Amino acid sequence: MSYQHRLAGTKNLLSDEFAHLRRRRLGTADRWVVRIGPGEYYATTEDDMISTVLGSCVAACVRNRVTGVGGMNHFLLPTTFDEDSPRWGETPVSAAMRFGNVAMEKLINLVLGPERRRSDLEIKVFGGARVLRARIDIGDRNVEFVRTYLAKEGLPIAAQDLGGGVPRKVVFDPSSGVVFVKNLGATTRDRIAGRELDYMEEIRHQPVTGDLELFE
Repeated sequence: MSYQHRLAGTKNLLSDEFAHLRRRRLGTADRWVVRIGPGEYYATTEDDMISTVLGSCVAACVRNRVTGVGGMNHFLLPTTFDEDSPRWGETPVSAAMRFGNVAMEKLINLVLGPERRRSDLEIKVFGGARVLRARIDIGDRNVEFVRTYLAKEGLPIAAQDLGGGVPRKVVFDPSSGVVFVKNLGATTRDRIAGRELDYMEEIRHQPVTGDLELFE
C-alpha cells in the first residue's frame, strides 16, 4: 500500500484503515470533520478536520510542516485502581503501556512519511483530566506517559493543554496546524468517564503483541 494510499482522506476513503470512522460535513463548506474515539487515530493529506472528546485520555495532534500531512490519535493507558500499587512503570500493567506507544508510533510514522525527518514535525498534546472517580489520577498518568515518551524521542511539544478536572473537546485542522479546544464542564464528566471505564476494561484483557520501531 503506497504512502498516499494509506493517507487518503474522507473524500475518497481509499484506505480501509479509516473507513469505519464517523464523519460529517462542516457546514456548507467542502470539508469533512472526522471524529475519533478511544483507541483510534486518523491521518490525512486532504483538507479534513479531526475531532475528539477527552476525559482522562490524551490526544496528540501531529503535523508535518513540510508535507502538510497531519493526524490525531486518542489513547488511554490500561492501569490499576489500587492506591497501594507502584507507579505504572513498575507494575505488570507497564507492559500494557505499549498501547500508548503503539498509538504514538502509528500516527508519527504516518505523518513522518518516507523522508522521516523528525525536525519537520509539530506536535501538540491535550487531555489527561481527572474525571474518573478513582484513588489514583489516571489522567495524570496519561500526561506523564506522553510527556516522557516525547522527551525520550527528542520530539518537542509545540503546545499543550493537559490535566485539570473537566473534559475537553479538541478539533484539529491539519492543513494549518491550528487546534481548537473547548472545556466541556462537569455536566459531561460522568458520561465520558463511563465510556473510558468501558474502554479500559476492554484493553485490560487485550494481549500486547509485537514491537514497533519508530525511527530507523
